[in-house]
Amino acid sequence: MSNEVTVKGEVVNGVLLHTPVIERSIQGGSQRIYRFANGYGASVVNHSFSYGTELAVLLFTGPDNLQFNLNYNTPITDDVIGHLSEDEVEVLLDQINALPPASELPPPDVIMIEND
Repeated sequence: MSNEVTVKGEVVNGVLLHTPVIERSIQGGSQRIYRFANGYGASVVNHSFSYGTELAVLLFTGPDNLQFNLNYNTPITDDVIGHLSEDEVEVLLDQINALPPASELPPPDVIMIEND
């Protein structure tokens, strides 16, 4: 996998759309992974075990787009955020992209997850 960062895409209904670095099927639904130059990103899922469309803030730990931990220590949220519209997802992605570089924030409270 490459370590490309998310770039802003086209404007739709006044909202700048972000482009995922990974899109894949997961647990009977889908997952989109976004990565930003500040070291953060997001996992957006919608499957049978999620709260509708759900977003989690990620902290990347290496150059591969699957090397990350869930991060609950940002001003964005201390948990996952569920039941989101696509417009709400885009607003949250803008907020994550605007965070200061990960090295400038306190050490994260992370949950290690295994990625396929």
